Amino acid sequence: MRPLEELPKEEGARIEGLLFDLDDTFLTHGLLTRAAYDALWDLHDAGVKLVVVTGRPASWGRFVVKQWPVDAATTENGAIAIVRDGEKISVVDPVERFERDRRRARFVALFADMASKAPDLKVTDDASGRISDVTWDIGENERVSPERIAFARSIIAEHGARSSCSSVHLHATFDGDDKATGTVRLLATRFGVDPGMARSRWAFAGDSGNDRACFAAFETTFGVANVRNHVGALSVPPRWISKSPMGEGFSEIARAILRCKMR
Repeated sequence: MRPLEELPKEEGARIEGLLFDLDDTFLTHGLLTRAAYDALWDLHDAGVKLVVVTGRPASWGRFVVKQWPVDAATTENGAIAIVRDGEKISVVDPVERFERDRRRARFVALFADMASKAPDLKVTDDASGRISDVTWDIGENERVSPERIAFARSIIAEHGARSSCSSVHLHATFDGDDKATGTVRLLATRFGVDPGMARSRWAFAGDSGNDRACFAAFETTFGVANVRNHVGALSVPPRWISKSPMGEGFSEIARAILRCKMR
């Protein structure tokens, strides 16, 4: 990881769009700071396309696409896209309804097993807004040890589901997408961006283990300073790192991109 101030002008100037995580990347301990929101508007005003890429539920995605200066969102770690059609906000689920219902039914057994074997784990407070996954709180309002997280992930695996961890949540899903595959599909179908072009023309900013697919998929990747706490969970770390954590770090990233775009 190299210091953000060393970002070459030519690399920053070719960025057409920024994909960014929410928790502990754009948000600071769940708070939308003035610095981060101002930076988002600065990017928007400069013509940079903006897509939220988050493990948060589709219900959150509907809100941010409607209220913030962003073009779309990939939610639930790549499974569900949220797009704006004029004044209408649409939820795009690539899984057919029958199959989605079947997967939800499988969650009943998984949830019951988790409640029996790991009753100390608490379901997240945003669970009701989810379509494709179930989530437990491991760092937002609760503090869960790495050992308990590993045990919970073993239960998820026993049910044939995939698991991933952000800085705040443990996710279980029967979907095959990750943040990168879901986002590349969104860029292709919504913006007509060829996957090869997306890799070189769109950048990603994140902070934790469930961002690993995007850190590996895109050429220009940014980590806010607190990504250092999760480098061990990343097969490919971000190329550039900010001095500040979370929302202040996002603001630094925005300034670096805009500086490169100045004539």
